[in-house]
Amino acid sequence: MNLGQMPGGRRGGLRLWVLLAFAAYGAYYWYSNRSIDPLTGQAVVIDKGISPEQEKALGLQAYQEVLRQEQPLPAEAQASRQVEAIAERLIARIPPVSDALAAEHGLQASHVERGFDWAVTVLQSDQVNAFCLPGGKIAVYTGLLPVAGNADALAVVLGHEIAHALLRHGAQRMTRAKLEQLGQLAGAASGMDQGTLQTVMAAYGYGSALPYARSQETQADELGLMLAAAACFDPREAVPLWERMEQGTQDRAPPEFASTHPSAGTRIQQLQALMPKALEYRARFCGDAGGAGARAG
Repeated sequence: MNLGQMPGGRRGGLRLWVLLAFAAYGAYYWYSNRSIDPLTGQAVVIDKGISPEQEKALGLQAYQEVLRQEQPLPAEAQASRQVEAIAERLIARIPPVSDALAAEHGLQASHVERGFDWAVTVLQSDQVNAFCLPGGKIAVYTGLLPVAGNADALAVVLGHEIAHALLRHGAQRMTRAKLEQLGQLAGAASGMDQGTLQTVMAAYGYGSALPYARSQETQADELGLMLAAAACFDPREAVPLWERMEQGTQDRAPPEFASTHPSAGTRIQQLQALMPKALEYRARFCGDAGGAGARAG
């Protein structure tokens, strides 16, 4: 009989030892890089070796690649001027909104945005999309503009994208990717067969990775809504925006449990629950006059 296949044989013990060793290192890595995000009050894990400056460099590289592949509108185009004006209003509110949110959690904002080099570009494309990369590079695809329909809804979208950069979601995903690679390496080094490893990773995806991605979207929705409200846009436009989004994607959207994003219905419910707070932020930073003039932006 092959000793490596005997119950309790050396091979079986070694496989367990390898898994335990990797698990111990993974736990150490997780807790040693864990902190509380002052803007959400939630625990996050960001590798201490990933600095905001490194994120910014990666964001710039990605932005330049996008500009090589897509067709930017001229800066003097009407759409470019409108989008830039909305972005400028949102950016101006980042410091006070960050301070207000951090104060709610008894913390101080880190103000990562102080190191950003902001840039806003409108890209000629039918994509219904926008993004803000680490370091402050913002892009809006022209396909989003008719779906947004007005400045208030577009501000909600841009606030959401800016929030991803402020919350350092990119660095969090990079850190999580390291842990995922560690898990795969542990499985392979322990002698786990490929089928079992694939099953484990699939279970991890549905049980952890996808819910984690959806939680990031929810965090960005909340921070983005507060930014839009504080910049004197009407946050109530978020609900009809996502109703329009749902109409445009209902035949193609995967079920929520298999998606990196919450469903439109879930988002609408969450945004409705946040609306009293958003209106409070608008009143706090704009007053009645600011709120009444929101649509003029």
